[in-house]
Amino acid sequence: MVVIRLTRTGAKSQPFYHIVATDSRSRRDGRYIERLGYYNPVARGGEVPLHIATDRLTHWTSVGAQVSPTVQRLVKAAQKSAQPAAAA
Repeated sequence: MVVIRLTRTGAKSQPFYHIVATDSRSRRDGRYIERLGYYNPVARGGEVPLHIATDRLTHWTSVGAQVSPTVQRLVKAAQKSAQPAAAA
């Protein structure tokens, strides 16, 4: 089964996560099929903390990929923050 989840990169005490589509049997930081975006929880200044390729995310979910709870929370937050910008 394909899952959409986070893989951790970055240095100690400076986490950086990639949002990837991967086989559920692979390790957390192992091989992945496609990188869909990133999440930077320690973004400062003008850095973008979250980027998701929503078209690829909808593609993977339409073919049966399961989204992890953390990625689901991030997607919901991204959609919420994008709505006021679209309305303006």
